[in-house]
Order: sequence, then C-alpha cells, then structure tokens
Amino acid sequence: MSEVHLNPSTFGKVAVLFGGLSAERDISLISGAAVLAALQSRGVDAHGLDVGCDVVRQLEVGAYARVFIALHGRGGEDGVMQGALETLGLPYTGSGVLGSALGMDKLRTKQVWAGAALPTPEYVQLRSEADCEPALKQLGLPLMIKPANEGSSIGMSKVIDAVALVDAYRLAARYDTSVIAERWIEGAEYTAAILGREALPLIRLQTPHAFYDFDAKYHADSTSYLCPCGLDTKHETAIQQLALEAFDAVGASGWGRVDLMVDANDRPWLIEVNTVPGMTGHSLVPMAARAAGITFDELVMRILATSMAASK
Repeated sequence: MSEVHLNPSTFGKVAVLFGGLSAERDISLISGAAVLAALQSRGVDAHGLDVGCDVVRQLEVGAYARVFIALHGRGGEDGVMQGALETLGLPYTGSGVLGSALGMDKLRTKQVWAGAALPTPEYVQLRSEADCEPALKQLGLPLMIKPANEGSSIGMSKVIDAVALVDAYRLAARYDTSVIAERWIEGAEYTAAILGREALPLIRLQTPHAFYDFDAKYHADSTSYLCPCGLDTKHETAIQQLALEAFDAVGASGWGRVDLMVDANDRPWLIEVNTVPGMTGHSLVPMAARAAGITFDELVMRILATSMAASK
C-alpha cells in the first residue's frame, strides 16, 4: 500500500462511528474506542461519534472529510449508514450499500452463494412455527437456527432434538421475522479475514461450547484461536481463495471476514460474511493481522485507507 495513503494528513478530519442502536451496541462501543485510540495515536484527526438519531446532523455540522464505520449490526452494517453517507457525499470504510446489505442478510447471502455454485450448507427459511416440522424432515438433525439479520451469534441455537426446535425458532424470532434453519456441519470452524484483496492467515476456532456463540466470542477464556490454523499450505490457500470468491459474490469490499466450516471429508462450507467485524481484544481480524505481521494500529490505518476507493 502506498505510503501517501497511510500519511495522517491524507485523511483529513475523520469521524469514527460506533455504538448505535443495534443489539451489538456494547461490542461496537469497544470496537470504536479501540479504533479511535489507534487513529489518534497515528496522528489522524479522528473524533468519535456515538451514533443516535441525529447522526446525519452531527456529520453535517462536524465538517468531516471521511468516516470510519465501527458499527456492528443493523443501522451500521446493513447498508443503511452506507446509504446515508453516500447521500452526504462522505467517503467511508469497507463495503458499499449493496455489499453491506447482502452481507448482513444471511438468507440472501446463502441464496447468492448457492446461485454462484459456492458451497454453503442446505437451509430452509422459517417464517412461522408451522415451518419447523417440514424443515426438520428436510434437513434432519442437528440444526443451526439463526435470525437472518443479526451478528455476534445473537439469537442462535444448535438444535439436537426435535423438542427444542420450536423454542430455538422463538428465540431467533425475537430478533428477526426472517429465521434460518441450517444443516449442521460437523467439523472444524475457521475464519478468513479479508484486507483489501488479500485473505489473511486463517484462524481455527475451538470452544467447549456447542458452537462459537456470543459468550465464546467475547467473554470465555476457554476459547482457543489457532493461527497458524494447522492446515497444510495448499489447503489453506484454497480456502483463502474460496473466502475471497465468497466475499466478492455478495459485493463486499475493503475489509471483512468470511466464516466457514470444514467437514470430516475436508470439504469447506461457507457460513456467513461480516462486513464490519469486531475490533475488540477478542476479535479475529486483528488476530489474523498480527499473524501476518500487521500491528493493530497499522491495520486500522489500512482499513481507513479503504475509504479512499474511487467507488464501492
């Protein structure tokens, strides 16, 4: 990356958007604080904005040159904020409106991947409790039940018996009217961080929990992060390439993360894409960046440089 893009004076006055009103607000506050501190330590004229209903007015009166989006979930990661920034003519980090909206919607992400012949587990959309029994007959057990438009594993459940399916649906439905039942993939879980056009070293996730849930992500000390991930170079490179193809398929750009499983037959299965991943002490993109020799401050500067892209 050109040194001029990493020169603090290149960026002008930067608004770091964090907090917001989504279910992931608390995580976003932590991510935003870390990003803001990193930018300021590098000499960037960066200012934090806890996003509320008046964010457009704050951006207008603040005379900002560009925006670093550290918002997770709805209103920040789903194309809504990106559309507002487009209207204001403010450059911003990460994916554009289309990539953000598709990436946030797990159902449509899977539809796009399936249409592009990319491997993703078989699934059924659940619109009501009446859809649970047909989904069970079609997919079998175990199942992963998840709201289509939430992140951080909020509202997700692994279902291992038919009795628990309706309760799992009801939990997911608290967060979204669109719920997905997905065939459970037994195997190892990996994540591929994307920075620009590069997939960073893979991380293998190991947890004693039923799956990599909210607590395993942000609180548990029992979660293991293996990087190097243990795969041979050829296999890791193939999965990194698949992650880039999956990222491109939904129109994502700039930076992000693709999560996937690898089954007992060494076959990868794409699970979801994150267009504004966490930047906390437990977060995966900074971890992968460190493995690639990229410090947290440098990572943040390189993400900020994605706001320099001519188009999204």
